[in-house]
Amino acid sequence: MILFQKTIVLGAVATMLGCVGFAHAQVQLGIDVLQSENFAVLQGKRVGLVTNQTGVDSAGRKTRLILKNAPGVKLVTLFTPEHGLDGTELAGKYVASRRDKATGLIAHSLYGPTRKPSPQMLDGIDVLVYDMQDIGSRSYTYISTMVKCMEAAGERGITFVVLDRPNPLGGIRVEGPPIESRWISFVGQLPVPYCHGMTAGELARMANAKGWVSPRCKLDVVPMRGWQRGMIWTDTGLRWVPTSPNIPRATSPLYYVATGIVGELAGLEIGCGGPMPFEIVSAKWLSAPQFTNYLRSLNMPGVSFSEYARSGFQGSTVHIDPHAEANLCALGVYMIAGVNRGTNIFTKSRGEKFNMFCKCYGSNSIRAQIEHGVPVARIVDGWASGIARFRAERQAYLLY
Repeated sequence: MILFQKTIVLGAVATMLGCVGFAHAQVQLGIDVLQSENFAVLQGKRVGLVTNQTGVDSAGRKTRLILKNAPGVKLVTLFTPEHGLDGTELAGKYVASRRDKATGLIAHSLYGPTRKPSPQMLDGIDVLVYDMQDIGSRSYTYISTMVKCMEAAGERGITFVVLDRPNPLGGIRVEGPPIESRWISFVGQLPVPYCHGMTAGELARMANAKGWVSPRCKLDVVPMRGWQRGMIWTDTGLRWVPTSPNIPRATSPLYYVATGIVGELAGLEIGCGGPMPFEIVSAKWLSAPQFTNYLRSLNMPGVSFSEYARSGFQGSTVHIDPHAEANLCALGVYMIAGVNRGTNIFTKSRGEKFNMFCKCYGSNSIRAQIEHGVPVARIVDGWASGIARFRAERQAYLLY
């Protein structure tokens, strides 16, 4: 899921549309490798492509144009996720199908009447290719879109190809709450920790093998070259293309992990719709000095805080070093406990608002834990066994 927000950041959109020049990259993306191998897995195939503005090679060329012009490959249709083909549609908003000006092809929306390609949409397609940049968090709909497309490919008996890309948080950070089966939805489609430390290709391998995709599909992953698990985005030499309006920078996924779930609770502002999305936590009942001192007392390595006060809202601005060692999911729970002091944040968050919070967090148990004063450290410790089990289970599906 991409958290529901009210407004779009015009500056971020300008940045998004202007990201055409790329630095010299240390990492070859899946699309780069596909090109270097003369599109071997797609030769003679009629191709459908699941993509958006992030589907580019390391030189910034659109994947859809590369495949449109690839010898021996026939690109016949496109599919687009939440935020649309250009990544400018607001979170949670209906995306209409339309004709892509760049290729002349129909771009079928997978965030409109359907989340999964229909049999009619897949008519005349031999292989379905996925090339989009994820942010490494469970509650982001691009991986959910991938899973639904894998299911559609399995039902149709066609091959599904993932052109792999880096996890911007790296491949080592695995943390956060698990998700209970009752809360699995398009918001969080896979039973993985909130931060899973896997690439899209690795997640596809794991989901397909473990039956999280039903029916299973014929899967082919084109891996990257040069990416290592310890790399975060800034280590890759690749330039960041904003994945959505509120993820404008390569460091934005770090802030999303720390504050995104917090922002699903009523009465809180976390900077979305402004120049610092997910970098602020504030409310009208908070005291900026008290809340900031509380966060500083946590001694989170690589994270610092400054006081924030604007338009009647007070709280803290968060500053995260890209290589911060802090458990950012734990920081989010500490923030929830902090904003709950003096007012019951959960009683403000009713109906669908609380439902959405639970879909993101993966459980409704945290409400009772916070309300009964369970120490945050104990809540975080409760994740440990699930994380250890996941680390062991994912090992067979890692590519790097």
